[in-house]
Amino acid sequence: MTGTADRSAALSAAWAEPWASAVEYWVDAAQRTVLFWDVMRQRGNQYLEHAADPTPHVLSYEFELLLDGRTLERPCNYMLVRIVPPEGVTVDPNKRPFVIIDPRAGHGPGIGGMKPESQIGRALRAGHPCYFIGFLPVPVAGQTLEDTGRAQAEFLRIVAERHPKSEGKPCVMGNCQAGWALAMLAAVKPDIVGPMILAGAPLSYWDGPRGKNPMRYLGGLAGGGWPAALASDLGHGRYDGAHLVQNFESLNPANTLWSKQYNLYRKVDTEVARYLSFEKWWGGYVQLNANEIETITEDLFVGDKLTAGQLETSSGRKIDLRNITSPIVVFCSQGDNITPPQQALGWILDLYDSTDDIVANGQTIIYAIHDDIGHLGIFVSGRVAAKEHNEFIQNIDLIDTLAPGLYEAVIVEKSADDPNAGLIRGDHVVRFEARSINDLRALGINTSEEDKAFATAARVSEINRALYTSMARPMVQALASEPAAELGRRLSPARLQYSLFSNRNPAMLPVALAAEQVRANRRPAAPDNPFLAFQDLVSSQIVTALDGWRDWRDRWIESSFYALYGNPVLQAALGIGDETLAERRPPRRSEPEEEREALRGKAAEGDIRDAVLRAILYVIWPMRAVDERGFATLRQLTADHLPGHWGSLAEFKQAMRGQYLILRWLPEEAMTTLPGLLPADVEARSRAFAVIEAVVSAAGPVTGEVKLRLDRMREAFGAAAPAKPAATTRRSRTGRTLKVVK
Repeated sequence: MTGTADRSAALSAAWAEPWASAVEYWVDAAQRTVLFWDVMRQRGNQYLEHAADPTPHVLSYEFELLLDGRTLERPCNYMLVRIVPPEGVTVDPNKRPFVIIDPRAGHGPGIGGMKPESQIGRALRAGHPCYFIGFLPVPVAGQTLEDTGRAQAEFLRIVAERHPKSEGKPCVMGNCQAGWALAMLAAVKPDIVGPMILAGAPLSYWDGPRGKNPMRYLGGLAGGGWPAALASDLGHGRYDGAHLVQNFESLNPANTLWSKQYNLYRKVDTEVARYLSFEKWWGGYVQLNANEIETITEDLFVGDKLTAGQLETSSGRKIDLRNITSPIVVFCSQGDNITPPQQALGWILDLYDSTDDIVANGQTIIYAIHDDIGHLGIFVSGRVAAKEHNEFIQNIDLIDTLAPGLYEAVIVEKSADDPNAGLIRGDHVVRFEARSINDLRALGINTSEEDKAFATAARVSEINRALYTSMARPMVQALASEPAAELGRRLSPARLQYSLFSNRNPAMLPVALAAEQVRANRRPAAPDNPFLAFQDLVSSQIVTALDGWRDWRDRWIESSFYALYGNPVLQAALGIGDETLAERRPPRRSEPEEEREALRGKAAEGDIRDAVLRAILYVIWPMRAVDERGFATLRQLTADHLPGHWGSLAEFKQAMRGQYLILRWLPEEAMTTLPGLLPADVEARSRAFAVIEAVVSAAGPVTGEVKLRLDRMREAFGAAAPAKPAATTRRSRTGRTLKVVK
């Protein structure tokens, strides 16, 4: 009897267990549903409160207003503020200031400092004064992109004046739209901008890999930029940024329609604060003037005129990115479906045929490509801020003094076994490795046939815009009014998804009351509940289905674009041919031979400091890389070992670049004239060589060709090992020539 009872109890338990799990899950699911909709209610209330704020932003820092762009001679809706360091954070006013500019591409300002682990947070933590350029949701009537550029130039001038003892000009970080706007500003006014960090910023709008990133085709399939003009006219002269946000959301329907909400529903006990924080920015729509959005769509996204040198200021000055004199850091990601690496870096290929061209033009370009982070993560992710942005900030002086050329920033995690680990600031170490134009071409560039298709789309856009402007615009503008435009903005789906679930909707009041009861009696299901696993499985199937539809749609968009604009008949009718692409290439600048001749005669000029820099560059030449530890070592030792060292970072930068160009263009003259730069004092030369040896070995022992070159410099500086004959040292001091290793 006992055995029968035990079996019966076991059988009952076996039947009861799934029922218990089911009940537990459905109670949890019902409670999560109530809490989810209450978060939607909170989101709606937050949206209405944010929209009612005359100066909305999502900065998590206190700030002090320095200049309101509406007070300028050419007023605009931009503002300059000083970030007040939070308690416990101290900044040095003599350190290089950082200026962060957020994108005005549909959303409001503040994303660069929305949380402590951010671009602003990292700059402050490194002791740098920090400033922020933001904007109001509504533009000043009549303001143009050029007006906003003038305002930003004035802001940067003010920042520089506030830090007269700073080593170097302000470092400016431009996110997304702010990146290409910053590049245009620096091309027109190169003397006011320090090192530039362009994060997720498109500069070459036609480029991209086949089979991915369909956003570059959308303008052509819409017939060009005229829909933006129509939307602006219906908005009574202003374009609603919600349209841009909806374009972004359409790129990933699985996330927009399901994953973002499901993640909140799945983790509603822990995810609310993060979700609401992001939604406050994502739903903070701003507006642009008609002329602003038309310039962006027609001249940039569809026309791709920036790198072609076809844009001009109102005074007739061409905007040429080759005029930028400050180092340019381009940070992009393979996981970015809005600004893929090809769009972030393609401008280099548009302007230069080789790395020698970059050097001859005197530009320093650094790029870093993340493996998988999305577009927003480039300037929002705390993980990215702690790694990439932190390394850029910590090594900004090294970036500013890098010799002209093309580099990739390679960032690896710091190890306790790293040589001179004490010289590494932060949890990672960065090396700037020399790259060639071919490394960028390997990322994938448009073929001439693809570029002709985009050129055809640009020509069609010009025609359609002219037709709209002459035939339809007068009537649309006559019928439009501000009340109708405001009603249209309020009723847009992008805004209704927030306002409909706010407290303005009486149906949401019971949700708030029910949510209070749920929180007081919350009964979450156990993590190992099998129904939770089934729920996640269903969710993954929904995501897979939406991703499949997205992939089919993207293939259709791409094939339709090339079927239409790749048609040779249409291209011939519009006069698009190979000569059209040739006309888009800006005229070449000085050739390396011209640079070589300009330097001839300067190789023999200088003193022991110049000799040290030339020797360091000569020794590390085979490495084709610069390590942050070497730069830190050089800065530490020059004051003690090289009397009369460089008085400022600018002087050091000028000297370093000068010696690099001499060594690059005149390698034989650089080595034959090196002994003439050395003093007769043997002890001074030994101290100088100690600097060279410490710098080149800062990242670890040198071997191979680098060691051979170091030994040659030991001989040249008269610092040979004691076993060496004294006569060798004397011959070196009297002008002995050195063998050139190529």
